[in-house]
Amino acid sequence: MSAPTSSLPSFSLPVADAAFVRDPYPLLSRLRAEQPVFFDPGMNRVVLTRHADISAVLRDRRFGRSALHRFSRDELGWPLPDPRQANFDAFNSNHLLDSEPPKHTRLRSLVGLAFTPRRVEALTERIEAILEAQLRDLGRAGPFDLVEGYAEPLPVTVIAELLGVPQQRRDRLRPWSAAIVKLYEPAPTPADQDEAERAVLDFSALLRELVAQRRAAPQDDLITALVQAEENGDRLTEQELIDTCILLLNAGHEASVNGLTAGVLALQRDRRHWEALVAQAHAPDSLPVFRRAIEELLRFDTPLPMFERIVLEPLTLRGAELRPGDRVSLLYASGNRDPERFEAPDELRLDRDPNPHLTFGLGIHYCLGAPLARLELALSLRALCRALPDLRLVNPQEPGQYTGGFVIRGLARLDVQAG
Repeated sequence: MSAPTSSLPSFSLPVADAAFVRDPYPLLSRLRAEQPVFFDPGMNRVVLTRHADISAVLRDRRFGRSALHRFSRDELGWPLPDPRQANFDAFNSNHLLDSEPPKHTRLRSLVGLAFTPRRVEALTERIEAILEAQLRDLGRAGPFDLVEGYAEPLPVTVIAELLGVPQQRRDRLRPWSAAIVKLYEPAPTPADQDEAERAVLDFSALLRELVAQRRAAPQDDLITALVQAEENGDRLTEQELIDTCILLLNAGHEASVNGLTAGVLALQRDRRHWEALVAQAHAPDSLPVFRRAIEELLRFDTPLPMFERIVLEPLTLRGAELRPGDRVSLLYASGNRDPERFEAPDELRLDRDPNPHLTFGLGIHYCLGAPLARLELALSLRALCRALPDLRLVNPQEPGQYTGGFVIRGLARLDVQAG
C-alpha cells in the first residue's frame, strides 16, 4: 500500500517503544483530538482512533479480515507468502478470525453448534474449583508474580478441559500459544517465525491425535462436539477443526490473562475500587457485580489494543482514497477512551452502564469466545478478592513489566503480596 491519495497526516505509531507499550493512553488521547485518522508509513496503513469510526468500519462489509477470497495476490499487489511461516499462514486461512463469508458463515455456524453458551456456563463450578485450588497456598509464602502464579494457569486449564486435552499433555499449550501470537505483531523476527512454525506443527500433531481418538471413542468435550457438529450434511474438515481448536486456545488465553492482570493493576492503583469489590465478594449474588466490573476493566485498559481490516472495494475513508488490499488499523484502546462515547473515559467506573466498549469487536467477527472470557475473568477476580482481600502491589511506583508487544499487550510480570 502506498500512501492514500488524501490530505491525511502522516504519523508513525511507536508500537515497539517500551514507554508507549507501558502507557499508550496519553499519546492516543492526543491523536484522537488532533489527528484522529492518519497514515502510518511504518505499518503502511491508515489508522483510526475514534470510537465512531472504528465501529463503522467493523460493521461495514466493504472491509474484511481477508481479501484473498476475492482477489489474487497479484491483483492486490501483495508479495508472495513468506515460506518461513507457511504453516502459520495455512492455520490462519482455516479458522474464523481471518475468513470471510461464505466461508466464515459456514465455519461460525458449525463451531457455534459445539461451542454453545450452555457449554460455557456449565464450566462455572469447575472454574471455581480450579481457582480455589490455585489460591489455597498462594500469597502465604510472601510476594508472588500474579501473572505466572494466578492469571496464566486458569485459561489454559479451562480451554484444555473444554477441548478434552489430557492432563499429561497440557504443559506445552501455553508456550505454543505464546509463540504463535507473536506473528500478529507488526514486525516479527525470523526467530519468532521459526518458533511459531514449530508451535503450529506440534499443536496440530497433538490435536490430530486427539481428533482420531474422539472419532473412535466420543467423550463429553468440545473436540468431540466439533467432530460431531453437522448442519445440512456439512461438517468441519479435520484441518478446520484443528485450526479452530488452536484459535480457541490462543484467543481465549491471551485476552483472559492480559485482561485479568491489567484489571488487577488498575484496581490496585486506586484501592478504593479494589476495596469496594472486596466488600461485595462474599455476597451470594455478587457475580453480576464482578461481571459489570470486568466490562469496565476491559474498556479501561484494553488487552488487545489494535486490530486490522482489509479493504475489499474501492472507497473513500475520511478523505483517504483506498483500494482493495489496503489495510486499516483500528485502535480499540483509543476508541475505548473516546470522550465522544464515554463520560469521563480516563476514569475507572466499575458501575459504568451502558458500556459499549470495543474489546470483543463488532459485526460478523464479534469474538465467539467472549462469553467464556467474561466468565473466567469475573470468577477469577471474585475469587482473588475473596481469598486475598488485602492484596497489594509490591512496588507501586514500578508495579509491572510488559511483554513488549502492542497488538497483544500484556504484563509479563506483576509482583503482588498479601498484607
